Amino acid sequence: MITKLRPGRFFRHQFLFCTNKFDYTVGRRTTDETRQLSMQLTEPENKAFLKLLSFRISIVLSYQIIAVVAGWHIYELTRDPLALGMIGLSEVLPFFGCTLFAGHAVDHYSRRMFGVAASLMLVLNSLVLAAVSAGLVPGRPEAWIYGAIASGGIARAFIGPSYNSMFALILPRSEFARAAGIGSSAFQLGLVAGPALGGLITGLAGKTPAYATAAILGFSAAVSLFSVQIHEPPPKESSPIFKSIGEGLRFVFSNQVVLGALSLDMFAVLFGGAISMLPAFIRDVFHAGPEMLGVMRAAPAVGALATGLFLARRPINRHAGRWLLGAVAGFGLCIILFALSRDIRTAGLILVFSGICDGVSVVMR
Repeated sequence: MITKLRPGRFFRHQFLFCTNKFDYTVGRRTTDETRQLSMQLTEPENKAFLKLLSFRISIVLSYQIIAVVAGWHIYELTRDPLALGMIGLSEVLPFFGCTLFAGHAVDHYSRRMFGVAASLMLVLNSLVLAAVSAGLVPGRPEAWIYGAIASGGIARAFIGPSYNSMFALILPRSEFARAAGIGSSAFQLGLVAGPALGGLITGLAGKTPAYATAAILGFSAAVSLFSVQIHEPPPKESSPIFKSIGEGLRFVFSNQVVLGALSLDMFAVLFGGAISMLPAFIRDVFHAGPEMLGVMRAAPAVGALATGLFLARRPINRHAGRWLLGAVAGFGLCIILFALSRDIRTAGLILVFSGICDGVSVVMR
């Protein structure tokens, strides 16, 4: 049971959730293993696990749809690539501004209610974006979009820690690894299905129905999480929040392996990715629509998922450092080639390969 903050929890949970990088080696968890897990759990534990899994799938689909549609929306309004960069910045800054406090908060207050509140905030954001798309709000629509995305960054800062800590509360220790693997596989599938669904709905019905779909999924996630029956005992001791943050920072900066791995990933992958610029490429370079944007946005996740399935059966046990550096270099090369490509099929394959490289680097870390 998680009752006391351990050094570095902020960074392990939040960085992985922010960059959509949980354990990619769990792809071998199949439907049969889900059935086996269900047989090992008591009825209340099984119900709670399924509800928590439903929450995870719904919330990932919701914010992936928002990410695809909002990028297309802002570029359609401005035709300015800088506006796409501002979309990413408006989410990342609030996320990292809250990330240091979120882990501490869910350890000392109700994990479930933080997750429910964050889900409902995403619902509100989706409804605001739908109203913007329908022309129902005053003022500049760009400002409303940036504001909604920023509040979504705050919500996502609390979703990851809430979900992870609740897993430890509802499951016995002996089944935790298997359940976490199933949840991670569901997360990865959401990364593939969410963008494709967002692009498809936008292309067929428009932006407003796509935002409405994200709102419905977010509300479904909130209902699923609220219905999870768990006992959340108060923590045995409560350390000051800034002391806890200091412990996490000291842990990261005192461990050269952790610091090096996180720094390499942050600068090479988080800041080097081309995903945020996809709406401009799809519209102006490839002359395609939002359906293709969804497919291209899902392409790296397809590569990462395939890598996880492969490495689950053939793990890399030697020369981890070389593999890590090679994977990051390969990722950078893929981004350069993507920027130079003028054929949409070639660009899609390049993005799949970038996901493969990214998946290898995640496993090595």
